[in-house]
Amino acid sequence: MATKIRLARAGAKKRPFYQIVVADERSRRDGSFIENVGTYDPTKNPAVVKLKTERASEWLSKGAQPTDTVRHLLKNAGLLEKTVAVNA
Repeated sequence: MATKIRLARAGAKKRPFYQIVVADERSRRDGSFIENVGTYDPTKNPAVVKLKTERASEWLSKGAQPTDTVRHLLKNAGLLEKTVAVNA
């Protein structure tokens, strides 16, 4: 099963709020997921990102591929460089 770390949208109309989830790549954007590893709130200034870093790094080490947006969020949190250094 190929897994992705991606955003699942929540919140009201014109008030987006996202959960950072690990999901099977075949499931829908807001469909079933394996685990919730954080949240992202772009409506705040600056945007608020809360991550369960140990769970996210564990999924990355298992081979889960982040989407472009999640890759950017992980890089800003300093998590992506650690995982790449461990795997290299």
